[in-house]
Amino acid sequence: MEAGQFIETSVKIGMMGHLKIWDPESGDVFVNKKNKINFENMSRCIANKLANNDNFSIYEMHFGNAGTITDSSGNVTYRAEKVNLDSDNLYNDVFYKNVDIIDADNTDITKNKMEVNYTTGNVYSDIVTTCTLNYAEPSTSDNTFNLFGLSQSNDDTATSIDGNFIFDEIGLKSKAAAGRNTGLLLTHVVFHPVQKSANRLIQIIYTIRVRTDNY
Repeated sequence: MEAGQFIETSVKIGMMGHLKIWDPESGDVFVNKKNKINFENMSRCIANKLANNDNFSIYEMHFGNAGTITDSSGNVTYRAEKVNLDSDNLYNDVFYKNVDIIDADNTDITKNKMEVNYTTGNVYSDIVTTCTLNYAEPSTSDNTFNLFGLSQSNDDTATSIDGNFIFDEIGLKSKAAAGRNTGLLLTHVVFHPVQKSANRLIQIIYTIRVRTDNY
């Protein structure tokens, strides 16, 4: 294919992401910031979905607890988002939830879902992924979505870790033919540690804006 052959029809695809973590009952917002996108992995997913591949769609929201480092004086260092590294895992991936409303693993399709917001005439569309951590989540009895155990229980000073969790990194992963937790890491965001206590409902609203333009 010669360079410039399709200049008149070439389209530039841009993406930007935004993360909101809040308590939908109290209205308290804990995190409100932009995220980083793994453009190599995202390009693979776009091409495969346009080619009608059954996989490669957004599938899971992953939570980790090693996005920050806190020293003995309480100073917090934020680690770089993992969007250019040869890895499809968070720094310490400990828990995830399915957000695909047609998948049997989804525990509640009304609270864990994806929607597309589009207005006629706009050259962008928003993929809005909603994920909800219920009062008892994460749970020690959950053998599906717990990955490496919940080591934060001591920090939470709780007699049971059910519903108690501290996290400081989130990423979206794609669906893969090999099954759960085997997809591509599409996004990653690091933030100050957030505590999910057993008496708190936490909801994550993860928006990815997809915009097209001519070269």
